[in-house]
Amino acid sequence: MVQPVPDHPVATVRADGEQILVAADYHAGLEVALRRDGVELDSAARERRDALLSLVRSERPDRVVLLGDVANAIGSPGDEEREELDALFDALTGYAPVSVAKGNHDGELGQVVAALGYDDVTVSDGEGFRIGDVGFAHGHTWPAPDVLDAGTLCLAHEHPQVRLEDEVGGGRTERAWLRGQRDPEPFREHSGVTSEGEVVLFPAFNDRVGGTWVNEADGFLAPFLPAGFRDAEAYLLDGTRLGAYDAV
Repeated sequence: MVQPVPDHPVATVRADGEQILVAADYHAGLEVALRRDGVELDSAARERRDALLSLVRSERPDRVVLLGDVANAIGSPGDEEREELDALFDALTGYAPVSVAKGNHDGELGQVVAALGYDDVTVSDGEGFRIGDVGFAHGHTWPAPDVLDAGTLCLAHEHPQVRLEDEVGGGRTERAWLRGQRDPEPFREHSGVTSEGEVVLFPAFNDRVGGTWVNEADGFLAPFLPAGFRDAEAYLLDGTRLGAYDAV
């Protein structure tokens, strides 16, 4: 049901008769925050937007779903970040409506969208939303029971990566997908949801953010991971299967 687009950190999802393009952790305005921390990087706002628009044009979805942290400022976005968000939503809604599963960095995103006047952009609360048998949530907090009860659960927040080493000790990190079965036990205890299904953890769209090394099993941020995973496996963006996430 969730089909990663080869060599890109996005996937297509078929749900409730819609073809959906899903991306996670866009982090508009990231360079503004880095600048405050003394890291000077030119803005990649246009490059990020063009990359996502290229995928929208090629995949021709009926809807675009953004799995949270579309914004980067946890509070109110500043002028530069707001301009990037405006340009992004203006471009995307020229092709398809946009649904956002609010993330921990999206505190005032709903107000920003309303102020900008985008009727084709909807922002959910932190518990996420469901389309057909697919649930969408950012993952920084517990998804709503109805979202958890979906056959497939799409999550973000972790920016999953793997650290790869060569035979002489050199290392690099690459963005990765993590796919597995939902272990119902932690969800039963918290929300009373007992159903099983697939969990897909999306890589970050923004390649400038850090991430969780999923080959370190104890490094997760979500309150239900890794306990909520069973038989999870990691994949590179090109589709290379790396095996069990705690044994990559």
